[in-house]
Amino acid sequence: MRRNKSKRGIQYGYEAQRWTMHIEKDIKIVDLGLHIKAKKMLVISDVHIGYEGELHRKGMLIPKFLYRDIVDRVGQMILQTNPGTIIITGDLKHEFGRISEQEWRDVLRFIDFLAKQAKKIVLIKGNHDAILAPIARKRQVKVVDHYGFTLNGKKVYICHGDAIPVNQAFRSSDIIIIGHEHPAVSIKDGVRSEKFKCFLKGNWKNRLLLALPSLNLAHEGTDLLAGRLLSPFLQGNISNFEVYVANLPEPLHFGKLKNLHG
Repeated sequence: MRRNKSKRGIQYGYEAQRWTMHIEKDIKIVDLGLHIKAKKMLVISDVHIGYEGELHRKGMLIPKFLYRDIVDRVGQMILQTNPGTIIITGDLKHEFGRISEQEWRDVLRFIDFLAKQAKKIVLIKGNHDAILAPIARKRQVKVVDHYGFTLNGKKVYICHGDAIPVNQAFRSSDIIIIGHEHPAVSIKDGVRSEKFKCFLKGNWKNRLLLALPSLNLAHEGTDLLAGRLLSPFLQGNISNFEVYVANLPEPLHFGKLKNLHG
């Protein structure tokens, strides 16, 4: 693949979506991330660096350029959004109880890449990030449990989504942004079925909840229509949640989840 170089010094071979879509006022879908322009923020989720190592151990053969593809994808999002802050909502690395050689190498490379593109990097701790801190310390980046700010008078709370927080910042929030679930939907066309990464938007206890898809390109995601969901935020009735499919030439609003069954 022919690689190009942008004015920001980003080399890339992936041709990103040129289209964006508002999922909420002042919050746009940009490929697999969310752009909050008023705050100059780019939010991405569930990178799972090291995932291909697990697949290789299971005997599954996948190309070894997955990391390069992730950087390409994020690089294009950065070119479109010009963020001052990049937020990862958890699971930057994949291995649970150890740090693999690949994770040491590629997580540091990824942080270095992001640091060249934005003034601030926020690493939110995910359930796969129990021992992410030793890597992050090498680059003087803190791993935090959540991140919050105010947008148009509303309090935004970003966390991983594997547990319901109990702190005051969460209780007083108006908008919650999570990862963890890796939401996706399978769409059937006759006998053919294809799974698409997607964003979710819905009401959670009278607050707006936004769930991001996984950035890892080797993981298709959790099929929301199969009904076996991971996040405690999504254990209730989410049939009225809105689905926004991400990994198409442009983001598409598919309507309510309940209308996609059958």
